Amino acid sequence: MEQRVSLQKNQTVRAVIEGYSSEGLGIARVDGQVVFVHRAVAGEECDIHILKVLKNAAFGKVAAIHTPSAHRQEPDCPYYGRCGGCDFRHMDYEEELSAKCGRVQDALRRLGGSEVTVEAILGAADTERYRNKSQYPVGKEGTVGFYRARSHEVIPVESCLIQCREADNAAAALREYIRRYHVKCYDETTRRGLLRHLYVRTNAAGESLICVLGNGAGAPYEEELVAMLREAVPCTVGIVWGENRREGNTILGDTYRTLWGEDTLRDTLCGLTFRLSVPSFYQVNRRQAEVLYNKAVEYAALTGEETVLDLYCGAGTITLCMARHAKSAMGAEIVPEAVRDAWENAKNNGVENVEFIQGDAKVAAAELARRGLRPDVICVDPPRKGLAPEVIEAAAEMNPRRIVYVSCDPATLGRDVKRFAALGYRAVRACAVDLFPRTANIESVCLLVREN
Repeated sequence: MEQRVSLQKNQTVRAVIEGYSSEGLGIARVDGQVVFVHRAVAGEECDIHILKVLKNAAFGKVAAIHTPSAHRQEPDCPYYGRCGGCDFRHMDYEEELSAKCGRVQDALRRLGGSEVTVEAILGAADTERYRNKSQYPVGKEGTVGFYRARSHEVIPVESCLIQCREADNAAAALREYIRRYHVKCYDETTRRGLLRHLYVRTNAAGESLICVLGNGAGAPYEEELVAMLREAVPCTVGIVWGENRREGNTILGDTYRTLWGEDTLRDTLCGLTFRLSVPSFYQVNRRQAEVLYNKAVEYAALTGEETVLDLYCGAGTITLCMARHAKSAMGAEIVPEAVRDAWENAKNNGVENVEFIQGDAKVAAAELARRGLRPDVICVDPPRKGLAPEVIEAAAEMNPRRIVYVSCDPATLGRDVKRFAALGYRAVRACAVDLFPRTANIESVCLLVREN
């Protein structure tokens, strides 16, 4: 019996790239071992320099390309490979979409045990400057940028191709404020220092809401900070200070104080107007969010007679979109500021057939089940970790005809599809929607129906 040769660090091997990982790395197999390859494109035969060897896999980078792919392109960003924001700038958008669609399909079949076919991947018309929310970590040395991949080292980035220009300008102003006034920045190790993150949210009209987050109740020279940010971003509607004394790299804090202007921003989505505070969840790509939500409404197949329950409703975006086509809709959300925004959004849009409750999704779903609520459709849009088993059980206990699952992580979607199947719900439709061009992230919508 032939013995498999183990890979060694700094070894160079030749292999063909077979596909992509969930993080956008190329996948090759060498002597039966899986190798994840940075900046590789499927179909290429490459020399791979091994960087790290683990028990069940290895990591490497392309050392030479013997058979280049027609989809390979020169990265158009000087920070690519250092900043951990983007994953696909070494290939064209067509290949990126193919990789993402394959990832969703693989998760549904391999992890979900489902035979449902991903109908399509709906790509973005704009792949640059599409983010309406930017969150810049501040390094302990005063750098303002983005984390290096798989680390907390902040790479200074002066211009990011996926952030809006207003955010770039605000980041430049914060760098100058730190330099000019010698402001101490937060050190995660010692938990000392003040400035931690810069948060910028921008609407379709080009107006921005800026939040500076720090390890304290306020900043030195606050009037000067406000003046510098307003000069850098003239269409700012408000500047907020967020207090965050938590350990680790958590971005948002528990308390907010308005330094100037308003503490909310308004934006339009799917023909509705939404009031957004800093903690409110809102999709970062407005145009593609409309595509995503329209697909969710399509899967819900509403006729105007249904009751809809929307878990993880945020500021009520999906809830209000569903309510326009249903008899009534209810949203549940744990963040109190988001629930307040949701009620205000319903009022401002004249939508009266909605209700919002504050609470953890597990508690809310269980309570609604105990109340005897029997929605016709349940929509869920959970964070990356997916649904807790208790939420899945409570949702199935309410016995809806359809469950519309909006997911930002194919792996947890696949896991939850399998859990729903054990409770009598089968996946019958699925679609991928690209809200995050040039990154490995992908949104998807899956329709599950009650089998009986």
